[in-house]
Amino acid sequence: MTAVFGADEAGKGPVLGSMFAAAVAVDDPAVLPDGIDDSKKLSPSRRESLAESLREDDRVDIAVAEITPERIDAPETDMNTLTVVAQAEALAGVVADGMSGVVDAGDTSESRFGRRVADRLPATVDLTAEHGADEAHAAAGAASVVAKVERDAQMAAYAEEYGAVGSGYPSDATTREFLASHVEKTGCLPPFARESWSTCDDILAAAEQAGLEEF
Repeated sequence: MTAVFGADEAGKGPVLGSMFAAAVAVDDPAVLPDGIDDSKKLSPSRRESLAESLREDDRVDIAVAEITPERIDAPETDMNTLTVVAQAEALAGVVADGMSGVVDAGDTSESRFGRRVADRLPATVDLTAEHGADEAHAAAGAASVVAKVERDAQMAAYAEEYGAVGSGYPSDATTREFLASHVEKTGCLPPFARESWSTCDDILAAAEQAGLEEF
């Protein structure tokens, strides 16, 4: 049986924290635990339980890549490219020549995304990219779970150090309140903010306006 792999990422859209990609490879997908699915459809406790099971199973190879806010803010790149890079960096830790697998497409064009990821790998593999791969393919679903657990752990660590930071997504009121409060207290964004995000521009502009109004 040909070994198979899957890859997915978590944290593409937040204004806080890193994007994580994970890759999972197995000789037989049947060894993956029951209940694997798109990580967004699973409760945090279920994700953590599945991720622990995956990491404890010697038959499952796992690798994780982190794209930090600094890399995301770099002017010479973009999120589509960084999603390719993230998945390729994770996959490089588990793939070998002749393997086949599916990655979750982070581009409107599945074929283009797949080619871009495959071109960055250190091995010659049969790679397919699909939208919703984490729902249709167990290895990609497992990767989705691992990536989300890594992302959640990072946000929990920030919350422990800074207080309530929310999910990190711009639509989260707690996240926006944290950013506004941090800027008000310190005059700058927290070190784990994606400074190139428009949300950060809005928070800084609002703080500047509030300061002007005090005069």
